[in-house]
Amino acid sequence: MTYDIIRLEDRPDLKERAAQWFHEKWGIPLEAYMESMEECLEKDSAVPQWYLAMECGQIIGGLGVIDNDFHDRKDLAPNVCAVYTEEHKRGQGVAGALLNAVCEDMRNRGIGTLYLVTDHTTFYERYGWEFLCMVQGDGEPEQTRMYIHK
Repeated sequence: MTYDIIRLEDRPDLKERAAQWFHEKWGIPLEAYMESMEECLEKDSAVPQWYLAMECGQIIGGLGVIDNDFHDRKDLAPNVCAVYTEEHKRGQGVAGALLNAVCEDMRNRGIGTLYLVTDHTTFYERYGWEFLCMVQGDGEPEQTRMYIHK
């Protein structure tokens, strides 16, 4: 089965479904996703942006690009956020395709450097990301890993 990588700005009809999907995966308030997605669709700027992997009309993966992913290093922006692949689709390259698509799309928009916070220690390296430093997440007791992609 094949899937498509879709930019939300190309399919604004998916906004509500996408916001609900991300909300269910991450537990961030639905309103926060709706607000960011509305800004994506209304503004003529590179950030924020949202991307979906779609297969047979279903969302099987997604991620966003926002200014800051809830950490103390406001100078490290923009951030890839909310990277998620449905469990039954993991190991099939969906996250990698999304990451590659977002890096290319951001480069085309004049943004050559992206950042990402994660607890993963080896996953993102497979896709050209490099560990940069530790950052303090908002309200988090432990620091988390910050990656960079140029």
